Amino acid sequence: MHHRTIGTAAKHADQDRKQTGNSMGTITKALNLLNHFCPGRAEIGLTEFRTLSGQDKATVHRHLNELAANGFLEQNPVTRGYRLGPAILRLAAVRERLFPARTIVAPIVEKLSSDLGELVHVSLRDGLHLSPLIHHDALIHGTRVYFDEAELLPLHATASGHAMLAFGPEELLPDVLNGDLRPSTAHTITDPVRLKEIVDGVRLEGIAFVDQGFETDVSSFAAPLFADQPEAIGTIAVAVPTIRMTDDMKRRIRDALPASAAEVTDKLGGVVPAHLQRIWADAA
Repeated sequence: MHHRTIGTAAKHADQDRKQTGNSMGTITKALNLLNHFCPGRAEIGLTEFRTLSGQDKATVHRHLNELAANGFLEQNPVTRGYRLGPAILRLAAVRERLFPARTIVAPIVEKLSSDLGELVHVSLRDGLHLSPLIHHDALIHGTRVYFDEAELLPLHATASGHAMLAFGPEELLPDVLNGDLRPSTAHTITDPVRLKEIVDGVRLEGIAFVDQGFETDVSSFAAPLFADQPEAIGTIAVAVPTIRMTDDMKRRIRDALPASAAEVTDKLGGVVPAHLQRIWADAA
């Protein structure tokens, strides 16, 4: 069971980038080329980059040369295609050393996954998407949710996204509502009015639930995470095959998720806002 297929997600992300390409600055356009890489697209040639980005060939070629010169890309001498360069690895290592988020939250994610017997993942906001940070699956069931850490999660279609919209920066929800609410499944909320109603409900309940909004046969709960600001920076979520999302499983997740979210927030040096603490305490 897949959380989403790589090809479909990459296609949707590519379409999003094309639509916003004209409003981007030069640096953003260059760095945005890196976002076209995914596990199913490890090497990209100049012509394909031009098609994916919607930019003219000369501009793309200049951006690629600049990225390669700075180590963000490297060119295969045989195929002439481009792949991610060593600077990506260096910066990722520096970030993890200075802000060891994966290391810090891993034990909490693993414990929650073990307690529930289901897949748990933490994601951080990346513009109008969520970028997966870490996940863990207890691997005790034959039917499981497949989670791709290289895949960006849309805010309008996922429980993680709804939690982010409810507790993230104030301008985030209007930006998403005014954007393209593209369906991922037949259950994806694509009506702006309805999406706003749902997000308003998440603010009152403190936890988001989405039934098959991002992937058919997968249902998820999510709660927000905080750092040193009162706005959410990410989410922790539990994804379950819908066939196992019984009333008892829903109760177990609702009981366990707030404590895990609060613990992750604490490890990240943050504090759960007082009003959200009260909501979680009242629901306990």
